[in-house]
Amino acid sequence: MPILSTTDLEISRLCLGGNVFGWTADEEQSFAVLDAYVEAGGNFVDTADAYSAWAEGNSGGESETIIGRWLAGRGRRDDVVVATKVGMLAGFKNQKRDTILTSAERSLKRLGVDHIDLYYNHLDDPATPLEETLAAYDQLVRDGKVRYVAASNFSAERLAKALEVQEREGFAKFVALQPEYNLVSRDEFEGDLQQVVAGHGLATVPYWGLARGFLTGKYRPGVAVESVRAGAASQYLDEHGLQVLEVLDELAETHETTVAAVALAWLAQQPTVAAPIASARTLEQLSDLTPLLTLELTQAEVDRLSAI
Repeated sequence: MPILSTTDLEISRLCLGGNVFGWTADEEQSFAVLDAYVEAGGNFVDTADAYSAWAEGNSGGESETIIGRWLAGRGRRDDVVVATKVGMLAGFKNQKRDTILTSAERSLKRLGVDHIDLYYNHLDDPATPLEETLAAYDQLVRDGKVRYVAASNFSAERLAKALEVQEREGFAKFVALQPEYNLVSRDEFEGDLQQVVAGHGLATVPYWGLARGFLTGKYRPGVAVESVRAGAASQYLDEHGLQVLEVLDELAETHETTVAAVALAWLAQQPTVAAPIASARTLEQLSDLTPLLTLELTQAEVDRLSAI
């Protein structure tokens, strides 16, 4: 397995997103997906304290709780790299020292672990001095509660500034960035942000790697899909999106695999990308994703998709 940037974390090529756990997948379904994912060779699970507070009756922490119960019940703690995040849960939507330290303790308890492998600053907070924020993450690393820290949803300018502060103050440095990035949403990452990531040796772990489900190929003109994500995914049903699907269809047939796996393989083979994140609420959905663990596109195929 590849190593995540400058860490000693060995990670699989597919990172399993935990945003559906406790939302569209109940505990039993979530356990089944997690079981199948590790059996297929996956070992990298991504969640957040805010998952899935948006669902009716939830208050946040549901995904972490389910993952924690699964880790304990299956005895899988040493086999899985666990990533979670802080900063987008109601009442904790900031990056103040107390928020970070308190939230980390709560995540540790829900996950049932003594340390978090990768802890993300979920959303940049310009209202809080970076020195305060980054000192808190550094304390968690020094205390052994977090192994490595990372950033999510940062601009190129703010990421560069944060890295500068970490270097100057001797704080634990970000080892990864989690941005939105996929075949049909490329502008925000490619360019300045990608250059900062590459220049500092960070890894990229993109979210919405399948463009909210669009790049699974199930969203087509005139096709009705029963999904809470249907509206968001359908926004990509334009000329560009259809051109992408056409080539994905062809390459999926060539490799005798799924459209989703080809879309994720393109992402996995982009500079700095370590492991795309994709979620599955059912075993059927997961089976569309797991071919990524071994699928390699030729450079000509990668270039063909990039050129669309």
